Amino acid sequence: MQNEQMTREEFIRSEISKSRHKVCFKGRAPEEIMLNMGDGTSLRTIIYRPDTQEPVPAIITRTCYPELDDIHRVRGEEYSKRGLAFVYQYCRGTGGSEGVWEPNVNERADGKTTIDWICGQDWVKNAGYMGCSYLALTGWVIADILPAKVKTMYLTHYGVFRHTSAYKDGLFRHDVLTSWTMNNAGFKIDADYLKSCRYMPHIGADEKLWGRRLDWYRHWITASDRSDEYWEQGFWKMLRDMPEKVTVPIFMAEGWYDHHLGSAIETYCALSDDVRKKSAFLIGAWNHIFQPKLEGHSGVNFETSEDIRALDWFFDILVDEKEPQAQVKAYIIGDDSWHLRSSYQIKPLSEKRLHIADKNSLGVYCLTDTAAGRAGFASYTYDPNNPVISHGAESMLFTEKDQGSLLQPEPNYREDVISCISGVFEKGFTIFGSISVSLTVSSDAKDTAFAVKVMEIMSGGKTVNIRTGITTLGYRNGAEARLSYEPESKVSVRIDMWDIAWKVQPGSKIRIDITSSDFPQYSIHSNYAGCWSFQDKTRIAKQHVYFGSGADSYICFPILEDE
Repeated sequence: MQNEQMTREEFIRSEISKSRHKVCFKGRAPEEIMLNMGDGTSLRTIIYRPDTQEPVPAIITRTCYPELDDIHRVRGEEYSKRGLAFVYQYCRGTGGSEGVWEPNVNERADGKTTIDWICGQDWVKNAGYMGCSYLALTGWVIADILPAKVKTMYLTHYGVFRHTSAYKDGLFRHDVLTSWTMNNAGFKIDADYLKSCRYMPHIGADEKLWGRRLDWYRHWITASDRSDEYWEQGFWKMLRDMPEKVTVPIFMAEGWYDHHLGSAIETYCALSDDVRKKSAFLIGAWNHIFQPKLEGHSGVNFETSEDIRALDWFFDILVDEKEPQAQVKAYIIGDDSWHLRSSYQIKPLSEKRLHIADKNSLGVYCLTDTAAGRAGFASYTYDPNNPVISHGAESMLFTEKDQGSLLQPEPNYREDVISCISGVFEKGFTIFGSISVSLTVSSDAKDTAFAVKVMEIMSGGKTVNIRTGITTLGYRNGAEARLSYEPESKVSVRIDMWDIAWKVQPGSKIRIDITSSDFPQYSIHSNYAGCWSFQDKTRIAKQHVYFGSGADSYICFPILEDE
């Protein structure tokens, strides 16, 4: 994690200096060229090389973020001193490159032209591709057309299953893609972010609030079905199919609180068996910029140094020509330890279920080990104009203060939040995998949302969130296209959450909160059926959650180990 007294440049230089790879060369002065893409457009390309006549490994990255130029320059200087060339290039329409900026569209053709040119230089012995977030996307889109000199790719905080990163059961991830759009539209947007997220109908937010139509954003906000042709053809289909075509070793890194986590896990699991046998997957306790986000836990084993990991990976493969071995390494929150294995497909030893039951003497709904009990229900009113605000979340990018595992308010802190609390666990247990919550529900609306937050109440009373999840009646139980719903009818809905590795401490309790919104992590449900971005009005909905005999509602934990 960056020392707040250091600049980014000073921090990266300091981290690289701690690596086992010491200065052994003098770096040449950087060279800037305008590399022609073959269609009359030239892209600004910056080259750092060690001062040697011998061919050297080259690390390549392509970026659309000029504001991070200092990071690439210091990496270029430090890598070249250690015998590696470092080449970075700005995508079309960014950072001094010619052309018009349009996300994703030109990255495959431009990336192929660039990497072929670099690998064709006589000073390049072999090569590796490096990128985080959008810079990782620029690697994934050429992963099946790499020159023979490219021996590996180091791609972090990105997954190729774009619908997973954009939607959860029909609800759009505003804090990821609306915020990214406003910051990367290709022109300055001065509109208020939260006002933009709440604008109805949202399909007009670009022209009405931002001043210009953005068709690529409109595609995102209207293709809510996973089976929509937008995701099933063209660029996103090509990208989704990429993992099975990769042949070189891949290093992937993710964070439990990075908004690409769900897609990245799918991506790693979609790699061929042969590639996984020589690839690595690391998941830490951090957010998108490798900051640990654990307000309720301390630790000394966060291992946040991305530059040291990258150097080790590239040196092992490109310099020492070692064959990497399969490795999956996941940080266990609450234990400050890393779980190491050769495969991500972990089969839990057991599952732990806690069932919702009637209120206790303190007026709080209970979580019990058994499903037996008197039938009952909890009710609340959901008003889309007064949403529950995200606080403690795994799928946020812009609103950094609400990312991660944070201290939570008291139970039932709002009238539209139903809290359920377990008894004390005498023994701890370790969760690894996807927590799920199954609810029997009804609503007087034709479509609506149900959201859940899972928390640990520690022995001293401190409460921190473990995971959140949300679903809609229209996309209930993993439906790829919108389903109909008859108001007032009881249905079962399952909310599957992104994976987590978390140790519940002895003496703790589990708490879940049930509500119908989680904004701006997700778009606000209007309580009307249909695509969210076309809704132009809202209505209040009366929600019911049933439990007990004949209507079981429960939470299920995948348990890694019994202690």
